[in-house]
Amino acid sequence: MYEVKNFLDNDDIRVAEKKGNIRIIEYLTDLSVNPYTCITQYYAARMNIRKRQVLIQLEDDEYILSAGAMQWMLGNVQAVADVKGVGDFIGKAIKGSVTKESTVKPKYKGNGLLMLEPTYKHLLIEDVSSWGTGIVLDDGMFLACESSVKYDVVMRSNISSAVLGNQGLFSLRLSGKGLAVLESPVPREELIEINLQNDEIKIDGNFAVAWSDTLEFTVEKSTKSLVGSAISSEGFVNVYRGTGKILIAPVLADTKFNANSIR
Repeated sequence: MYEVKNFLDNDDIRVAEKKGNIRIIEYLTDLSVNPYTCITQYYAARMNIRKRQVLIQLEDDEYILSAGAMQWMLGNVQAVADVKGVGDFIGKAIKGSVTKESTVKPKYKGNGLLMLEPTYKHLLIEDVSSWGTGIVLDDGMFLACESSVKYDVVMRSNISSAVLGNQGLFSLRLSGKGLAVLESPVPREELIEINLQNDEIKIDGNFAVAWSDTLEFTVEKSTKSLVGSAISSEGFVNVYRGTGKILIAPVLADTKFNANSIR
């Protein structure tokens, strides 16, 4: 038996999103400041730069997390490695070495509360089954999922899509049924959702954050001729072709920004 006070009943904390037993907790104002950081934090909160956390209510079920994502767990909750044997570990080690995801993702099971580490990134709760046969993620987006969700690594259809598309040769794919939590560079309100029906979309830059695994990803010249590419000044573009869904970030985050500087 446990009791939690000054948490969800705190007027500085709100539940930004809830699906199933997963809640996205958002701190409206960061009160853990000092005279040197208070001004920055004040304006940061008003520009939607806030600390967010994932709270999972375990009810005799299991969740898989990205390594190092757990902050605290309450109740009868146990952590186990999501590895079935030596062969499975070697296979996951190889998969982890070709992506930016952790080699072994810990699994938490039991009854109680599971809180993940705070982040300044935007958190999305996605129903994996709504993506058809699977969803492919940009590097570093995976945070957590129900154990009913399967994850594996998929390879690009050709090497050029990795070299020229700045996406890497391998990506993490989620499939099956269940909920997954993703870390996004932009809020859901700004993500553009495109549904393709035997069609294609060309994107100049690494703006796609997630897409259906039924889509073929290649890198092609923006026009059919070298002269046309020179005139448009676009060069190569990322092309997603087929039937499926894709999420696009309209802007990319400033890579020079360091969230630690305002903590």
